Amino acid sequence: MKLTDIRDNEGASKSRIRVGRGIGSGKGKTGGRGVKGQKARAGVAVKGFEGGQMPLYRRLPKRGFHNLFARELNEVNLGRIQQAVEAGKLDGTVTIESLVAAGVISKAARDGVKILGVGELKAKLAFEVAGASKSAVEAIEKAGGTVKILAAAASQA
Repeated sequence: MKLTDIRDNEGASKSRIRVGRGIGSGKGKTGGRGVKGQKARAGVAVKGFEGGQMPLYRRLPKRGFHNLFARELNEVNLGRIQQAVEAGKLDGTVTIESLVAAGVISKAARDGVKILGVGELKAKLAFEVAGASKSAVEAIEKAGGTVKILAAAASQA
């Protein structure tokens, strides 16, 4: 295969329609814009315009806010961690890196990992995570493990 032989699949790209090229083209005269009026003209964007009436998006009250300091955490249940231990993918200290390497979580790009208490943990593990629920901490300590909650890294807003 040569570089010159590479082509798109059949039907992958459509050729653009040339408007305003005579009535025989089917898109002549008004160019598919209908007739007259503001929307037939060039450079018109009237989305949300209601003829001078106060638009709906301005009539409705503003609500809520965006928390700049919210952390987006990967959540992992104890049952999923136990599965990874049984498969021989996890042992000893459990960190974000070890969970990604074991395939338990796919995205390490978030702000950390939170352990949740659904499922049962039989293995003795040391966790170094961003957060853990009370039930998860109890289950880990009952199995003989430890939980170290890492300080929140200062995220750039």
